[in-house]
Amino acid sequence: MSVTIHQFPCLSDNYGFLVRDDATGLAACIDTPDAETILGELAKLGWKLDLILNTHWHPDHAGGNAAIKAATGCTVVGPAEVERLTPIDRQAAGGDTVKLGETTFEVLESGGHTLGHIAYFDAADHVAFVGDTLFALGCGRLFEGTAEQMWGSLQRLAALPDDTAVYCAHEYTASNARFALSVDDDPALKARTEAIFAARERGEWTVPTTIGLEKATNPFLRAPALKPGLAPAEAFAAVRAAKDAFKG
Repeated sequence: MSVTIHQFPCLSDNYGFLVRDDATGLAACIDTPDAETILGELAKLGWKLDLILNTHWHPDHAGGNAAIKAATGCTVVGPAEVERLTPIDRQAAGGDTVKLGETTFEVLESGGHTLGHIAYFDAADHVAFVGDTLFALGCGRLFEGTAEQMWGSLQRLAALPDDTAVYCAHEYTASNARFALSVDDDPALKARTEAIFAARERGEWTVPTTIGLEKATNPFLRAPALKPGLAPAEAFAAVRAAKDAFKG
């Protein structure tokens, strides 16, 4: 790989991600859930922060921007909606590219959780940072967008190569697994959830996942198969509504 990814827990269930372009040594921070923790990790690694790459405006994703920029002088890149919370230096939207040294990130439109949500895809290394759009066995709540918008966003992510490593922003997988089992009896899902529960008992992370694994087992991507009488976006909406009401 031409990038090195450093992952670490933040807040109650967020993950922080620092990405280093190995050719130049420049680093990016994917979202800023906890400025103090992120700056501490940078100091331990000795990495030079060049960019903050925000996926959306929520405070547990952009709340640390100002403090990190003040400490490092980095450039803040994100969707225009981030300015609802904090200033940015460069707006990014689907179809754009962002350079970190010699690494290129494609910006993918991924709205639904918020209207302007975006994801960052490093095609050379098959790595995607997806914020709160796609989770291991889950997807983000529809706080602002529609089911049709989110379904389109999930399909853009599902079109990435199956071996793409998916770095989602929260450790929600055990809860997602319990819901998935309530709507899908596929043997592949059962095997995966058993492994997830065992990993969490050992205190292990379940992130990153892969596009191929999510296509095979994630009930939100499998919604048309689970709700065969409905149009794909309607099937997704039905599964999302079931998850919103799930108490397990």
